[in-house]
Amino acid sequence: MNALRHLLCAAPLLAALAVQAQDADSTSSNPGPQALTGTLARVHASGAIALAYRDSSVPFSYLGAQGQPIGYSIELCKALVRSVEQAVQRPLAIRWVPVTSATRMQAITSGQADLECGSTTSNLERQKTVAFSPTIFVAGTKLLVRKGEGIRDWRDLAHKKVAVTAGTTNEQVMRNLSQRLKLPMTLLVAPDHAQAFAEVENGAADAFATDDVLLYGLVAQTPGAAKRLAVVGELLSYEPYAIMFRKGDPQLAKLVTDSLRALAQDGEIDRQYRRWFLQKLPGSQQRLGLPMSAQLEAIIQSLAAAQVE
Repeated sequence: MNALRHLLCAAPLLAALAVQAQDADSTSSNPGPQALTGTLARVHASGAIALAYRDSSVPFSYLGAQGQPIGYSIELCKALVRSVEQAVQRPLAIRWVPVTSATRMQAITSGQADLECGSTTSNLERQKTVAFSPTIFVAGTKLLVRKGEGIRDWRDLAHKKVAVTAGTTNEQVMRNLSQRLKLPMTLLVAPDHAQAFAEVENGAADAFATDDVLLYGLVAQTPGAAKRLAVVGELLSYEPYAIMFRKGDPQLAKLVTDSLRALAQDGEIDRQYRRWFLQKLPGSQQRLGLPMSAQLEAIIQSLAAAQVE
């Protein structure tokens, strides 16, 4: 990785902060931090940054064999932390905050976490409450079913029990599908992906509806699951994933955007994608084997082509 380029991705912000501070107090010997606001000011003062993570969103954000958060989103967030350290001119300790689909937004808005590093869809409704980075992945709702039980797509869900995860866009997709098409189904709302997955495994649910990549990840992480379970159906939604942070924090928003642009230009986003989607998952002999979609490739190329101001 082009380490120098990566570590300097926050340089434009640093320069601007230094000029602001010099104008405010020309006698200051350390002007940069004095000009910090919002999240950057707070983490500079505390020496720590809080990252929200998920425990079963494979391969984005989940617990590894050592009990530490790992995954594609986690690695991108760690890169953002290095940029924040450059901006605030001090090393930062990472404080890990576990969240679920139902609690992740509240963790950000309440200040419990500074960045949410998971598998969260950026949409207009959520953007009214929180802010998002540029898109880091594109997914869509599909179904996980037991093989040999005759469910091939959503048309086969009449009078079936369908597991969904609380607080996800997939839950709303399935409710809308049922109402719009007059398709009678029973939704079983689970607190997290792992429990919804287990309900299909143990027969409590006929299907689990969530983002296709998460389903592939859960199957890959579960011994023998590929022989018993299948991901089926057409895409029922478009889900652009992004890193979530507090709304109304322009310094942090600029740093996040500029940093991800630098990572795209450097090729680090592509390297992390290959590590988590094409290679064997850490501690596992399984791999997802999902090449980057044309949509995500176009997004990353556009991000890389943009100028860091």
